[in-house]
Amino acid sequence: MTEAGRGCLLRARGISKRFPGVQALDSVELELGVGEVLAVVGENGAGKSTLMKILAGEQRADEGSILLDGEPFHVRSVSEAMSSGIALIHQELALAENLDVGSNVLLGREPRSFGFIRKRQADDLARQALARVGLDVAPGTEVSGMGMGQRQLVEIAKALSSEARILIMDEPTSSLTLAETETLFQVVDLLRARGTSVIYISHRLGEVERIADRVVVLRDGRNAGKLEKSEITHDAMVRLMVGRDVSRVFDRTSAGQEEDALALHGIRTMAHPAHQVSLRVRRGEIVGLAGLVGAGRTELLRAVFGIEPALEGTVEVAGRQCRIRTPGEAMEVGLAFVPEDRKADGLLLEESVRTNMVLASLKRLARGMFTSRTREQDLARKMIDRLDVQAPGDTTVVGGLSGGNQQKVVLGRWLARDPEVLLLDEPTRGVDIGAKDEIYRLMDRSVSKGRAVLFASSEMEELISLADRICVMHEGRIAGELLREEFDEETIMQLATGGVRP
Repeated sequence: MTEAGRGCLLRARGISKRFPGVQALDSVELELGVGEVLAVVGENGAGKSTLMKILAGEQRADEGSILLDGEPFHVRSVSEAMSSGIALIHQELALAENLDVGSNVLLGREPRSFGFIRKRQADDLARQALARVGLDVAPGTEVSGMGMGQRQLVEIAKALSSEARILIMDEPTSSLTLAETETLFQVVDLLRARGTSVIYISHRLGEVERIADRVVVLRDGRNAGKLEKSEITHDAMVRLMVGRDVSRVFDRTSAGQEEDALALHGIRTMAHPAHQVSLRVRRGEIVGLAGLVGAGRTELLRAVFGIEPALEGTVEVAGRQCRIRTPGEAMEVGLAFVPEDRKADGLLLEESVRTNMVLASLKRLARGMFTSRTREQDLARKMIDRLDVQAPGDTTVVGGLSGGNQQKVVLGRWLARDPEVLLLDEPTRGVDIGAKDEIYRLMDRSVSKGRAVLFASSEMEELISLADRICVMHEGRIAGELLREEFDEETIMQLATGGVRP
């Protein structure tokens, strides 16, 4: 029996994995009970994803053993793991958007006669799988028209249709709304009650407190500890994850000045053409943008930075009205932008830390028509030291760094230009608790030097901890503005959902 009191379904012993120059896992132990929700948590680079890929057959361990139902389990491929009842649902969903829901659920396992798919039987099987996750959509529904929450449930239905007994969920709520997240939790509760085991990976420790029966903590590729249900708290997990106490709330003192660093007047975006946005951010001030998915926060930031042209309105930077049609023009007037998806929009993943770090400063580093390799190297190393980027050197490929260190590279690129205003879209998404704390301190230091920060975040604690003011957006407009002494989760949620202040 596991410590959770359930019969042991899966046991991993002494799992080790090495990559060139990196010990990813070092003698890791893990047990999973029947019908148990086991959370595996740790900072980026702790080894969580590597361990899950080994269990799911995507990678092979260098050392160690796995027992499934008490018998040695030598998993050599994904298909072998799936046939044994283990399915890994990645953070980046793997659905075929050009196919309908039913085809995705049964992809590669369709019932056939003489080589032809038995459509009626396939639809019945798909409906059964969808019913198990409470998703009331027809098998013929096109995946391309579905929201992220429904797509996540389709992925789970797909795994269950293959008779998965163990579901591994990697950051399943990273792109979900609060309502979609709660639906997912209800599905997990239902799966647990039916005897399906779940390994749940998330940086959102509040979710872990809500959903987990037990927690295993990894740090630097090793077991750092475990927590039973009664022991699972935010602070207990953080202590094991980072080896020190990290405050749940970042305490900062406002350094706001009277002078505006950024002023937006009547900005209309293509996402919400019927509404205008006007707001101000003073020097030394951090202003948070709250709102639900689709409220228009990302579109506003992208319009201000010239990525997607505004339909109407004006932008003032340091009191000067600016015509911004491109990111290049935004950079020249003192704006910097860190996008929500750093891998897709913020980094050249196959290039070095140095190349990524100096991208925004190439004109300043040039000597005539040519860039200076020495000056590039000096700047990159200076920012690596200043931001404490954990990398073997400035020539390290940035795609191999942890999420937190990748985000610091993106921030360092802009801080090297000494901008007037930092525009940050979900600055700590997919970043572990220790790296979050470091990024918060970077933001605080930036405004203490007279810069201004306008940032969008879906994390309530982050907004309340960091912001001097919060502007709550709803359907492309500012539904309300709150001063620090007025911050309240209920008030923010009321405004974000189109209500009025309670």
